[in-house]
Amino acid sequence: MLLLLPPTSLRTQDTFGPILIGGLEEQATAGAASGLVGCVRELQVNGRELSIVGEATRGRNVENCNVPVCERRPCGHGGTCVSDAENWFCECTPGRHGKLCQFEACVEDPCGHGATCVRRGRGGEGGAAGPVCLCPFGRTGPLCDDPIHVTVPSFDGTDEFGFTSFLAYPAVPGLDDAFEFLVRFTLANNSSALRDNLIFFAGQKGKGLDGDDFLALGLEGGRVVYRYNLGSGTASLFSDPVDTRLHMHTIHLGRTLTRGWLQVDGQRNVSGASPGQLSGLNVFSQLYVGGLNEFTPALLPDGARFPQSFQGNVLDENALFNEVRMSLKPATTRHSQLVRVVT
Repeated sequence: MLLLLPPTSLRTQDTFGPILIGGLEEQATAGAASGLVGCVRELQVNGRELSIVGEATRGRNVENCNVPVCERRPCGHGGTCVSDAENWFCECTPGRHGKLCQFEACVEDPCGHGATCVRRGRGGEGGAAGPVCLCPFGRTGPLCDDPIHVTVPSFDGTDEFGFTSFLAYPAVPGLDDAFEFLVRFTLANNSSALRDNLIFFAGQKGKGLDGDDFLALGLEGGRVVYRYNLGSGTASLFSDPVDTRLHMHTIHLGRTLTRGWLQVDGQRNVSGASPGQLSGLNVFSQLYVGGLNEFTPALLPDGARFPQSFQGNVLDENALFNEVRMSLKPATTRHSQLVRVVT
């Protein structure tokens, strides 16, 4: 296997020759068996991700590497899973849509202002069938026609239809070597909100493949759990049981290279390290708070598969990089499904 990419500037003034991936050109010409046997999913040079296939100038003996997600048969309702070396998707049958073909398409779309229309099938909990408008951040009402100024975001978990509340933030820069997060929140209750609930997640391109880098915070069995994977194994840090007598809870967490730490309310500080040699967190997706778009826990990386989304209010969220505190603001380019109403 051999791929040739164009010369790349690795220093300010120096330009090196072509980048060879998988072997040397003379080995490929001679038909030698040495060189890489396997798949290359990603290549970065000085923080810039190169398109392994798209930027290659020539190559030899390179075949397609199937993404293993399709082996799980994730597509529902007759959908077909299609994968290539970079990604996977479901080809849905007519009348279905969504990442896993889980939504029934609306015959007519009554929703406004960029809202997402999904159809509730036969009705649930006594409800009638019909379209459901998933309102973008800042809109509410039956058809998402009414503006709303959200000051304290409230998340109501995952409902019986599989929809979830969430906020999507721009990809947070500077997570590679070190970071700190401070989150203050209240819980909707002390039962279902403390079982297995995702608080926030950022993953490598959001593909949900095992082995991908990710950062996740959640509630599990009454404890706060903080997990991250730098590519060579998952670190898991657990707090003591959350004191349900407190109205407001504070989570302070961070990481420097492989070592991470977690402190919840007035509890002791918990620390640990991720296994393996890799020490940089490489995530390219947006930061999701409260849940995810089309919440599908089975497709999250192993260690981040919380079956429910967050139930409660987030009062404050900040990130600290190089001693500079940054208040996180919702992305304006992505919808945040905070209000869902049925017409």
